[in-house]
Amino acid sequence: MGEIKDIVRKLVRKYKTSDPYELADYLNIIVLIDNLDESIRGYFHYFKRNKIIHINSKLSDKDKRIVLAHELGHAVLHPRLNIIFMEHNTYFVKSKYEYEANKFAAELLIDDCDIKDIRYESASYIAATLGVNEELVKYKIILK
Repeated sequence: MGEIKDIVRKLVRKYKTSDPYELADYLNIIVLIDNLDESIRGYFHYFKRNKIIHINSKLSDKDKRIVLAHELGHAVLHPRLNIIFMEHNTYFVKSKYEYEANKFAAELLIDDCDIKDIRYESASYIAATLGVNEELVKYKIILK
């Protein structure tokens, strides 16, 4: 999974930001905050040469940022993959793509320098300190 870390590093270096909203803008990805069903946090799709990310308007700002980082992972790593179609019309397992998008989000939102001195603390402590969720901390530290 070192290649995902490298992809994120190159994007951050090129655009001089790790803010998912700014990166989406630089990458010409349309971000829509929509009133989605509570079971849907967000999703990415490619339509008529447009990359579009939908984020549930009911989420907190912190969660919207995390969902956007995850969906950016899909937009960058799997731009033409239609997860919704795959899920409903094939037997293809989507877990690999979800893992990669989570890893992308963790690398984007958690800088190595920020975690260096606290990496041996609990995942909950690190998450609270950095303003992310525990799942992302686990992708950054444990699920290399």
